[in-house]
Amino acid sequence: MTTHAVHSAAPAPATALRTSPATALPRQETIVTSVTGRRSLALLRLATGFIFLWAFLDKTFGLGFSTPLERAWINGGAPAQGFLLSEGVTGPLQPFFQGIAGPLVDWLFMAGMLGIGVAVMLGVGLRIAAVSGSAMMLLMYLAEWPFAAGAGSTNPLVDYHVVYALALIVVAALAAGDTWGLGAAWRATPLVQRSHWLA
Repeated sequence: MTTHAVHSAAPAPATALRTSPATALPRQETIVTSVTGRRSLALLRLATGFIFLWAFLDKTFGLGFSTPLERAWINGGAPAQGFLLSEGVTGPLQPFFQGIAGPLVDWLFMAGMLGIGVAVMLGVGLRIAAVSGSAMMLLMYLAEWPFAAGAGSTNPLVDYHVVYALALIVVAALAAGDTWGLGAAWRATPLVQRSHWLA
């Protein structure tokens, strides 16, 4: 066997395997080929991110939309506890949700709203944002228990919690952070190249 044959039969280095097209994170333009489609997804991403970010701002500063100034987080309000201990939480899971109401849940809820909102608006960490945001929406959906007559939701199966979760999943699956966002630059970082779940 010649030296050339030995070298050509050697396995590819690990770095070459990591950057092969099969394992590379796809760019949005390879998934969504229409410019209009990419821009539409960018608008969906920005709108969805702003929903989470606005909820954080309103609950933190009491902007008067869903949270009055006197119940603002900075004024001693308890955003998650206020919801979990309200009449809006019904159904068979009510004891569970009321049992977890506390200051730690306030902090986790507000950190989640801020983190998801900023990440989605910037177009970075969309996979994490989609998973954590969908989990948050599922918990809120179950807390309101839309399956009974007289529930706050007008649709027992598909309400705004479900739509927000689906929007998060779509923008993450279609790399919507590339258009009008920092998604491409974020995915090109060594950290994300090593750990694709951060994309």
